[in-house]
Amino acid sequence: MLALSSSLVVLASLATLVSAQTFRLATYNLRFDSRPDSITVNQSIASIPDPLTQPGFLSKSGEQPWSQRRLYIAERIINEGTAIFSIQEGLVRQVNDLQELLGSGWSFVGVGRDDGKTAGEFSAIFFRLDTVTLRTVDFFWLSNTPDVPSKFPSAGSIRICTAGKFTTSSGTNFTLLNTHLDDQSDDQRKLGGSMILTRARFEAVVNKEPVLVTGDFNSQATGSDSGAYQIVTGALAPVAMNATFAAKFAVPDDSPPFTLLDLREQAPPLLVGRNFATFTGFTAPTDTSQWKRIDFAFGGSNGGWTAGGYKVETSLTDDGVLASDHRPVFADVTL
Repeated sequence: MLALSSSLVVLASLATLVSAQTFRLATYNLRFDSRPDSITVNQSIASIPDPLTQPGFLSKSGEQPWSQRRLYIAERIINEGTAIFSIQEGLVRQVNDLQELLGSGWSFVGVGRDDGKTAGEFSAIFFRLDTVTLRTVDFFWLSNTPDVPSKFPSAGSIRICTAGKFTTSSGTNFTLLNTHLDDQSDDQRKLGGSMILTRARFEAVVNKEPVLVTGDFNSQATGSDSGAYQIVTGALAPVAMNATFAAKFAVPDDSPPFTLLDLREQAPPLLVGRNFATFTGFTAPTDTSQWKRIDFAFGGSNGGWTAGGYKVETSLTDDGVLASDHRPVFADVTL
């Protein structure tokens, strides 16, 4: 009986190992297409210089058109072995271009925040079809009327959250929320953080699945404008929100506490990259006065995941091109 019991324990442990899956998660504010042109993706690819030719080091400066920047972003995402890629600020041309560059092995979910269709910026989620399967997706606006495209009164822009529910190829269900909080209103950021925490807690407690959250919070982890970060990590209480939304995603009163954990703090220190700032502007590296960490990846405190590594990569290449005014954040996650 002891031998049988030991064998069952071993088999259970092996089953757990088999079902675990590790993938690379990224979040990247693309910088919206502020300098549009009519150059196609194929034309951009055709203009790529000979890779064996030395570039003019730092020969370019400032913001380059999206028709150039898109190649740098796609190359980084592909060569990093990324499986799930959250974006912010992408206009419809940008998400379509990335889908074309990433290829048929990828798909994405997202809508334009201005009309819930194609107008305005997307907080989209791209994903590799051989790694995860999309079960459902929905969207809510980070305002007082979350079911329709709408802007919080003091916000500079309409803000949205994309809520994707996925299944890994090994059979594990999880939820990923991706967002972009306001750059002008800390009150909007606090409301947005409260709504995201509420939705994440619902998925963790009621649907009992691991939860990941990515996004540009437009504020740092500490300081006078850090309300959203402080709320999602449990340092501050959530603020009042739309009553219908709160009721829809309510959990039982006796549910365990739930917060979001910063993946930078959860990964082994040796495997945390030494780059800290995620926003550098288009003047890097000559002017660091505006550098700050405002882009984050979190995991729900209910667990079901581990962070094996975390890094912030540069957006700057030898030729002086900055792919974005933000840097990409990568995390290796095991579910």
